Amino acid sequence: MKRNVRTVPRRKTKKKKSFFSGKWIEYFFIGIAVLIILGGANHYRSALINYLGFTPHFKSKVDIFSEARNLKVLEKNEGKTVGIDVSEYQGKIRWSYVDTIEEKYPLRYVFIRATVGNDRVDNEFKNNWLGAKKNKMIRGAYHYYRPNENSLEQAELFIKTVTLKKGDLPPVLDIEKLPKDQSMERLKLGLKRWLKAVELHYGVRPIIYTGEKYYDDFLKEEFSEYLFWIANYNFYREEIQEDWLFWQFTEKASVPGIDTTVDVNVYNGDLQQLGYITVE
Repeated sequence: MKRNVRTVPRRKTKKKKSFFSGKWIEYFFIGIAVLIILGGANHYRSALINYLGFTPHFKSKVDIFSEARNLKVLEKNEGKTVGIDVSEYQGKIRWSYVDTIEEKYPLRYVFIRATVGNDRVDNEFKNNWLGAKKNKMIRGAYHYYRPNENSLEQAELFIKTVTLKKGDLPPVLDIEKLPKDQSMERLKLGLKRWLKAVELHYGVRPIIYTGEKYYDDFLKEEFSEYLFWIANYNFYREEIQEDWLFWQFTEKASVPGIDTTVDVNVYNGDLQQLGYITVE
């Protein structure tokens, strides 16, 4: 005869929660984010006060921290020459209004995109080129280089499009992309061909524009005979490096006469020194 055996259910043991599980980890990262925000607000407190005290309607497209950083950089580089760079992405620019940034820092020069690759002229180049001259700004033209296209054809398009006159800035080669269908050595060879062809035509050595990492990793050593215009938007970088000719420190600035945000640059010298590098 079988006995009925009653089974007793086992107690479920509660797993101990790790410190880094559940809400704790969320609170931890929220706390870090708050500290970063408060730190940034404290660092830029004077610029924020300036921004909040005077905010024209055309500034609404720029976020408050970008605007505060822009002010801080301009303050730190007082005495150096400030300018912008534009392309068709800025739309129709009302050049007679383009005069200062933050109603305090004069905009003395502008780099204007002229050509792209071996087959395209910027849609607004002609208007911008003439408008900047009429507005008495020192102007320069740049070419956006496409790594996988013939370098001499790209140089030929730029030369055909841009006529430099006395007082204009040297031509600029803008290289930002890594090659897909060629090696870095072939890319560097193409860049050198473009630079030599353009220098031979205009009689002035071009400037190279690129990002700081691209500059450090690929160009700094091999292209040391050229002057560089470097893009770096790092939140805590506030002064231009000694070996940079120009520094593009933001792509988020508001300027009268331009309906979109625009890039702003610092030249590593005063207005008189800027005149020394222009075409004679």
